[in-house]
Amino acid sequence: MASQKKIASLIICVLLLLLLLFLLPIAFSEPTRNLDGISARAPTVQQIKKRHGTREVVVDNGIIRVSFSSPEGLVTGIKYKGIDNVLSPHLRARGYWDLMWQGENIRQGGLDRIEGTTFRIISQTQEQVEISFSRTWKRGDPHIPLNVEKRYIIRANTSGFYTYGIFERLPEWPELDMGLIRLVFKLNPERFHYMVVADNRQREMPTEADRDIDRGHAKALGYKEAVQLTHPHNSMFKNQVDDKYQYTCEIKDNKVHGWISTKSHVGFWIISPSGEYRSGGPIKQELTSHVGPTALTTFISGHYVGADMKTHYVTGESWKKVLGPVFIYVNSDSTSNSPPDSLWEDAKRQTEKEVKAWPYDFVASSDFPTRRERGTVTGRLLVNDRVLTSGGSAYVGLAPPGEAGSWQTNTKGYQFWTKTNETGHFRIDNVRPGTYNLYGWVPGFIGDFLYQNRVDVAAGSEISLDRVVYEPPRNGPTLWEIGVPDRTAREYFVPEPYKNTMNPYLNQSDNFRQYGLWQRYTELYPNHNLVYTIGASNYSQDWFYAHVTRKTGDLTYVPTTWQIVFQLPYVNWRGSYTLQLALASAARANLQVRINNQNTWPFFSTGTIGKDNAIARHGIHGLYRLYSISVPGRLLRTGTNTIYLRQAKAIGPFEGLMYDYIRLEEPSSD
Repeated sequence: MASQKKIASLIICVLLLLLLLFLLPIAFSEPTRNLDGISARAPTVQQIKKRHGTREVVVDNGIIRVSFSSPEGLVTGIKYKGIDNVLSPHLRARGYWDLMWQGENIRQGGLDRIEGTTFRIISQTQEQVEISFSRTWKRGDPHIPLNVEKRYIIRANTSGFYTYGIFERLPEWPELDMGLIRLVFKLNPERFHYMVVADNRQREMPTEADRDIDRGHAKALGYKEAVQLTHPHNSMFKNQVDDKYQYTCEIKDNKVHGWISTKSHVGFWIISPSGEYRSGGPIKQELTSHVGPTALTTFISGHYVGADMKTHYVTGESWKKVLGPVFIYVNSDSTSNSPPDSLWEDAKRQTEKEVKAWPYDFVASSDFPTRRERGTVTGRLLVNDRVLTSGGSAYVGLAPPGEAGSWQTNTKGYQFWTKTNETGHFRIDNVRPGTYNLYGWVPGFIGDFLYQNRVDVAAGSEISLDRVVYEPPRNGPTLWEIGVPDRTAREYFVPEPYKNTMNPYLNQSDNFRQYGLWQRYTELYPNHNLVYTIGASNYSQDWFYAHVTRKTGDLTYVPTTWQIVFQLPYVNWRGSYTLQLALASAARANLQVRINNQNTWPFFSTGTIGKDNAIARHGIHGLYRLYSISVPGRLLRTGTNTIYLRQAKAIGPFEGLMYDYIRLEEPSSD
């Protein structure tokens, strides 16, 4: 009997040991289920022939199921957490790449939705599936003369998918302009109503139907993007202004944005781990999410730059660029009492993971170099503005060769930016092989930095530039200054928004994004223009954020002339003073400068400049410009002097400019 008990005990011990051995790997391994308990598995790809001869490609990893039209490559469905389709059920184009272009003659161009003609599976393993929808160009084709390949990657145990595009033109192909390339997702309007761009820019949103002017739901405003919601489905939106440009974000901050279904506890996010494939540098503003519900990412555009953006390709010019990858992330949390907060916080954590993983090591294209195929550039930036100091908190970047500041308008190459530490040291990692210029600017100093030598980056290289010195433009000591040289007009007087057209989505620090602020100038200065007195006025209260036109009738606008009044106890008649005039924005403006007589011919004129539309599109800056204007001492007086700044264009309310910083320097003592 005793032996039988021993045998039974031994058997139980063996069974417990086996159970323990079975459970240990589970306890100490990564979970294979997402927040909703959906079992993950190796991704599969399936080609399906549907009714009416249409075809579909479906990729499924057990967490997310993504459907594509074939061979077009439009994303037609995203199935997740029991939701048959996260995307809109009412549209054919629900997830798509598109671009705007103009060809050699006026009949060519327009919007191209980039539909593929060939589908193929690039790779399929236990870890991931990568698929391709491509289109090549031949003479006579009506679409843009580019070879385009759209690729999608779905990985195992991943709640989302990656997408990137490969764009190529050959040198013998015709000339063209290509001003916009973007990726767009139209979400299910019955589910997604809560939009998030940042911690302090998120809320319940109106619907596309609320913007319908023809049905009397909204009222047209100064331009087509902005409407006032007069009869929205929810009374909380009544009289609010909605405009997609109110939700723009600078590229350096544009890492993640999207929508949340508070009913389904599901979030949809576009995560951009890098800015290398975008145009215009780190502080260029781009669209994010907006009413639709729409989520998008823009790779190349003229937003807040306009016609100055370099989008023209000539015959003989070749070009190839990889745009992306970006990560389309979906998440859920049915256990939280505050799903917007929990889903947003999870999306930010996922973004940190994607940024850390960049550049991805699982991308199959040889046009996307891995980390070991890239290089690193280090150095230290010093500023010599009469005194040598460190360039702490400066922006430093590698971009295609050009003149100082040319990175602002570059669309054709890659850019790699970072900020220096407090001692001016910088490190730029993961740089694609190529030839670059090193550019930069330092908040607190005017102008653009350009390193004198080009930087050739090879695979695996580590380049140390040691010390690089930036000498900001200066000809003499400062007599007076207005503003802060930070490339924006943020520090100036931004008026309170109109109470009956407010968008409460915007926080107080972003008041410049509210609609109609340009109209406040006419109200503040109905019969006279702004006069700023050095030593008595305060730029944060007395310098209007935008130099705009004045409205004098229903459709009549007139130019405005601002005055800067200052005292000079002594004038160097033989010397030359310098007026440093930095602009943060210009929209079809002509800035004329006169000294002590506003009735003479202008001493200096910019001519017609700018189409960045930052005034109308709620941006506090657009394209940066600096003018160093030499002022002969004979034009100045001992005692009271006045500089007249006239914005001479006045067709409508949006011609104007924004000042970054103004400084008068006395003649050099050298």
